[in-house]
Amino acid sequence: MNTPTPNIIISGGGTGGHVFPAIAIANALLQLEPSANILFVGAKGRMEMEKVPQAGFRIEPLWISGLQRKLWSAQNLLFPLKVLVSLWQSYRIISRFKPQVVVGVGGYASWAVLQVATMRGIPTLIQEQNSYPGITNRLLGKRVNKICVVYDNLWKHFDPAKLVLTGNPVRSDITNLKGSKTEALRHFGLQEGKITLFVTGGSLGARAINQGLLAALPSLLKEGNVQVLWQTGKFYLDEITKQTGMYGNAVLPLAFIDRMDLAYIAADAILSRAGGTVSELCVVGKPVVLMPSPNVTDDHQTANALNLVQKNAAIMVPDAEAAEKLLPALQTILFNTAQRQLLSQNIQSLAKPDAAAHIAREVLSLINPLKKTAK
Repeated sequence: MNTPTPNIIISGGGTGGHVFPAIAIANALLQLEPSANILFVGAKGRMEMEKVPQAGFRIEPLWISGLQRKLWSAQNLLFPLKVLVSLWQSYRIISRFKPQVVVGVGGYASWAVLQVATMRGIPTLIQEQNSYPGITNRLLGKRVNKICVVYDNLWKHFDPAKLVLTGNPVRSDITNLKGSKTEALRHFGLQEGKITLFVTGGSLGARAINQGLLAALPSLLKEGNVQVLWQTGKFYLDEITKQTGMYGNAVLPLAFIDRMDLAYIAADAILSRAGGTVSELCVVGKPVVLMPSPNVTDDHQTANALNLVQKNAAIMVPDAEAAEKLLPALQTILFNTAQRQLLSQNIQSLAKPDAAAHIAREVLSLINPLKKTAK
């Protein structure tokens, strides 16, 4: 018999790649169990403390952060104390909320909460978005009951018996793209009849992508009927705007794009980093060049990109090789009709638009493993 009102904790965050999938899982849980009582736990001062309440969910903070690259820093000196405090805070939250299951989506907050949950025998599940797991999930993998993954090579890092290939949750406005290309172009003030390249380096932008594209622009705009929708990041907007003014309406630099759904609809091809966005790109199904960030834990974005490259579903250009390889890669996804179609078909074949619902079913099965939740 199911718990009438299941209490579920979802913990983790730090970046959009963790936060937005977590919110998607929460919404999917409510679709399956409308009575579910969901509490988020995140790291104080990180983006989940803003985005989760905006999505309509409660969240409690932990005093926790990761180690800094500069070894002898004030943050690192405080790290042992933060670990102890976050464990105590997690213990109090779990004691008060009494969850039937705890879900971790990555990040240091998820480590503390799931560490306490597993010690107390509460069923646990983690979600790993990358093809090389982060340190938090590697530490938790031996303790949790289930591990929901995006890529099919994670058996190298986790117990295969715990793995469930679900895909990565994608926001509903991306899985259900609505609106015509004409409407999307009009929203951004772009022209119909031009080939549209959408460029994104993530919410804060990516210097290597921005610099590489600046170098490629003269050839791209001269060679074809191209326009560029460019999410530069707030730190790079002024610089990019100044350096692209000569191109007029052919280049639209924006610090941040709220309507990613319309950006994807408007795009004929995409240049992107290779973090959690990869799952969105698979659903969208446009030809893509991936420039994985080398400045992330264990270089996991390169592993993500290679997973697609090996399936002929994307082109990868490392930051260090952008000067030689970015222009020809962009020419391929913009002008080579046969390659564009092949890349588009292959990347779309990897899409798992029902990932959030699949993970939600796995979560609920831990509360009552004897009952199969309807698919």
